[in-house]
Amino acid sequence: MDYELENRKYVIGGVATAIVVIYIIRLFVLQIMSDDYRKSADSNAFFKKIEYPSRGVITDRNGKLLVYNEPSYDLMVIMNEQRGHIDTLEFCEALGITPQFYEKRMSEIKDYNRNPGYSRFTQQLFMSQLSEQEFAMFQEKLFRFPGFYVQKRSIRQYQYPYAAHVLGDVAEVSQYDIEDDDYYQAGDYIGKLGVERYYEKQLRGEKGVQILLRDARGRIQGKYNNGLYDHKPVAGKDLTLSLDIELQALGERLLEGKIGSIVAIEPSTGEVLCMVSSPTYDPRRMVGRKRGKNHDLLSRDPWRPLLNRSIMGQYPPGSTFKTSQALTFMTEGITTPHTVYPCYHGFQYKGLHVGCHGHASPLPIVGALSTSCNAYFCWGLYHMIGARKKYGTTQNAMNTWRDYMVSMGFGYKLGIDLPGEKRGLIPNADYYDNAYKGSWNGLTIISISIGQGEVNLTPLQIANLGATIANRGYYITPHVVKKVKGEPLDTLFTKRHYTKASRSAYDWVVSGMRSSVVQGTCRAANRSDYLVCGKTGTAQNRGQDHSVFMGFAPMDNPRIAIAVYVENGGFGADYGVPIGALMMEKYINGKLSAASEKRADDFQHRRIAYGSRNR
Repeated sequence: MDYELENRKYVIGGVATAIVVIYIIRLFVLQIMSDDYRKSADSNAFFKKIEYPSRGVITDRNGKLLVYNEPSYDLMVIMNEQRGHIDTLEFCEALGITPQFYEKRMSEIKDYNRNPGYSRFTQQLFMSQLSEQEFAMFQEKLFRFPGFYVQKRSIRQYQYPYAAHVLGDVAEVSQYDIEDDDYYQAGDYIGKLGVERYYEKQLRGEKGVQILLRDARGRIQGKYNNGLYDHKPVAGKDLTLSLDIELQALGERLLEGKIGSIVAIEPSTGEVLCMVSSPTYDPRRMVGRKRGKNHDLLSRDPWRPLLNRSIMGQYPPGSTFKTSQALTFMTEGITTPHTVYPCYHGFQYKGLHVGCHGHASPLPIVGALSTSCNAYFCWGLYHMIGARKKYGTTQNAMNTWRDYMVSMGFGYKLGIDLPGEKRGLIPNADYYDNAYKGSWNGLTIISISIGQGEVNLTPLQIANLGATIANRGYYITPHVVKKVKGEPLDTLFTKRHYTKASRSAYDWVVSGMRSSVVQGTCRAANRSDYLVCGKTGTAQNRGQDHSVFMGFAPMDNPRIAIAVYVENGGFGADYGVPIGALMMEKYINGKLSAASEKRADDFQHRRIAYGSRNR
């Protein structure tokens, strides 16, 4: 037998088999796996026209329209259909653009680094948000530019120049957005900030599609199979916000020329009635093709108008924090409602002095809250941290204190339905062990008892403290959306969160806050037609102190809890109290009296000199 011939036969057979297998695999890849060939085949016969849904509209709690849609047009291009010569000069004149812009844009579309989803067989965005006037002028000449199509869209419009930080805005998707959610493709729009971002999936709706039939020359011949496979777009869901736009407008007016925040909450529901951050901006600046330029200008502004200080600003709460200390000390049995502490123009012990203004001494808890006595709360914290018989160690006492603070909504994000919320800071035993190498006591950290030192809260957390006291011991996670059309509100925004403090402790704190309005540091908020409870704060700062107010009204069956924070505003009674009083009057009575309107006008035109340094 010729073994060499026999082996050669197997070799030749194996090579032939391999070639056949390779051809089969290649055909499979070309016909089944390759997206390019499939798109090429489809594009010869079909044109899939995307129909974009109208985005859900947004109204305030009283039904006033805040955000709506206006017609807009995107100019799309399919590179594979650009047959023959296009008169670029005529094209540019029709659109009011330069030939340089045309060349640059076409280059960007074909650049896989800039546009990773590029395919010459699919629509690519050439120019977005043409107005109706621009579209009308261009449409007459569209037939001269093969490969170009106009896609009808809509853009957001804002009815009022208010609430920019809450509403947010809409802009073109980034590559990250496309990779994160396959709903989007290049040129789509997405919510970027505020409720537009948080409720994007509810607001955006569902895209529709028309499958149109082409002839051999690419001309549209009508619907494929009489529209059997078409899908109509589904409009986005409308949102009803909890904001009162008139209250919001007053708040923004009162904070003109100042840096700070106003947050108001309906205690019984957790609904945010207003959320003011100053400086602010007109949301209508973030619409259309000028959005990018305006956003860049705002981002470069040294006063940081894009920052939502209500949820991102982290500040010392000052004396508003004393209410949380009173609740903790009484519930833990460190003090009783009748415990009195001396105040020798402040807290003085073992060479340590924490100053205080002049007032009667000694005082129980109601008087201490009413006069905002620093010494009372310093003594209370010192005795709690040093209570070895009760807690065993300083660390255990500190962590017990921390647990009370966390239960009141401090130290962690509250979970509001807005992106970007910060958590603030509530220190624990580990924090001080690391800072002081384990050698510390109540005197070391005494300043936290009066809302200074390491304690930081957001204005939202301070307002939520007011709501919790108004409810006598619980809060509902604050939220800015009252209703999503067609679906229930997330249970996160209906559940009650109870604190560790006792009901009786809350009753005493309410009495102290009422006394503060009647005869203490909040007298400017006192009224005859409804009972106000309040607490001032003067938060120490490197420069001028910050002016703070936290309160609620009416005392029984409260409708509004509020926090006002004015950077470098001085004493709490200088800016915080009068601004808070005007806001409560507006919400409860529906309008300001003539005298109050005059005071509002005065505060609107007051300016605080901040200097030129970045904020």
